[in-house]
Amino acid sequence: MEEEVKKLNFLEEIIEEDLKSGKYESILTRFPPEPNGYLHLGHAKSLCINFGLAQKYGGKTNLRYDDTNPVKEDVEYVDSIKEDIKWLGFQWEKECYASDYFDQLYEWAEDLIKRGLAYVDDQTQEEISKGRGTVDKPGIESPYRNRSVEENLKLFREMRDGVYADGEKVLRAKIDMAHPNMMFRDPLLYRIKHASHHRTGDKWCIYPMYDYTHGQCDSIEHITHSICTLEFDVHRPLYDWFIQTLGIFPSHQYEFARLNLTYTLMSKRKLLELVQKGLVAGWDDPRMPTLCGVRRRGYTADALKMFCDKIGVSKRDQLIDLQLLEWCVRQDLNARANRYMVVQDPVKVTITNYPEEQVEWFDCPLNPAEPEGASRKVPFTRELWIDRADFMEDAPKKFFRLKPEGEVRLKYTYIIKCDEVVKDGSGNVVELRCSYDPSTRPGSGEWRSVKGTIHWVSTRYAKALELRNYDKLFTLADMSQVPEDKDYKDFLNPESLTLGKGLAEPALLEDKSGIAVQFERTGYYVLDKDSTPDHAVFNRTVTLKDSYKPE
Repeated sequence: MEEEVKKLNFLEEIIEEDLKSGKYESILTRFPPEPNGYLHLGHAKSLCINFGLAQKYGGKTNLRYDDTNPVKEDVEYVDSIKEDIKWLGFQWEKECYASDYFDQLYEWAEDLIKRGLAYVDDQTQEEISKGRGTVDKPGIESPYRNRSVEENLKLFREMRDGVYADGEKVLRAKIDMAHPNMMFRDPLLYRIKHASHHRTGDKWCIYPMYDYTHGQCDSIEHITHSICTLEFDVHRPLYDWFIQTLGIFPSHQYEFARLNLTYTLMSKRKLLELVQKGLVAGWDDPRMPTLCGVRRRGYTADALKMFCDKIGVSKRDQLIDLQLLEWCVRQDLNARANRYMVVQDPVKVTITNYPEEQVEWFDCPLNPAEPEGASRKVPFTRELWIDRADFMEDAPKKFFRLKPEGEVRLKYTYIIKCDEVVKDGSGNVVELRCSYDPSTRPGSGEWRSVKGTIHWVSTRYAKALELRNYDKLFTLADMSQVPEDKDYKDFLNPESLTLGKGLAEPALLEDKSGIAVQFERTGYYVLDKDSTPDHAVFNRTVTLKDSYKPE
């Protein structure tokens, strides 16, 4: 049977037609983040689209920072963005900044003034907003709209030279205050901000607005397909107006639906508030939807790419189930994560007929999918830890783990039988005294089967762990539907982080794979940066199993 051909998404259809018609010989996309915060999962989708399309069609992608607001931007964010893009496995063609083009943008602004298409407005921001009108009501022309070209040039140059205070004047395009698209009602081109810029220092005290900057930057770089999220579709006509009016390279904008994920929000403003108020432990808190956060949690770049491929590219907003992302993480880690045994709620097992000082080192595969692949050595001794959940004193008929007079196989090793249950004064089980059957050692030539297999750790060689078990950051599935009388922070999940302890086989702390590992029968965990040589900290990446199946 022939493999099904994957249907092209609408962006692929556009690009293939553009290449086929000869409109472009090759394509050039761009990823244009504002360096005012850390990248999040929504940016991962945009990265996969922009870089993915360029890779598929033999094109290239520029990284361009939209650094037009010095008050909110920082080198810290610039560096983190590059780190995140590299982690995802993408490499940009050119590293660009909107600030690279400040001189050219200024020249174009003067050109618009000279052509009677821009003017300096003295109104306050409130007055300008009020004068725009509404969707059903045309705007009101500014009393400063008909200043002469000479006066506008003089005032604009004085704005540039620092004569005026922040907010005292702005430069606006002169288009149409009655236009049905409110973006055309004399949009702002420049505002005054006496703030030092992370790249240009104090050279400028006027900074261009997004709508005046973005299309022209695309044009300067000869971006063929400027791909952004759906909320910018109303900006596209203005994007085209500036390019056509200035007579420059005709870049064109295309919009796709942004990523909306259950139990998650991806507003940089709100994520920053969580950080600043100490409600999370920083931008890279593993509960955060930032790329540095999910990386610290143990999500892999391949899992995120698989997720972005699964959700596809559409023009319709939809809410994606967080479980799909977790499914992709499991799929990726299941194929390549090393396995180790870790006991989280220990009860002691003493094998009474096993020599007291004897140690056997069992050769155990790191991944069952590759039984002939790499392995680790696991020590077996007389005294062991097992998880309390793997023993039941009054067990039902179909309980196939350890119970009084019952047998179970200790994974990779022997079958044991529970002979005696030892309790403390409060009736709590503190020790299980068992016997083992030496003939049941794997590879000994004799084999008998029991229905239960449980994991274990030698008490003598066990390594103590701190476990951070992470869950959803919010309790509301659709965070866009926060009631008007509530704040989004009211829906923070008090159980988003629970702390635990673990006892691990020693090979775990020697793992150099660099990715999350599987705690057998429990979940996937990754070593955290807070670990020290004497104190290992592991973050839960995702639980082991889930009933969720993708469509």
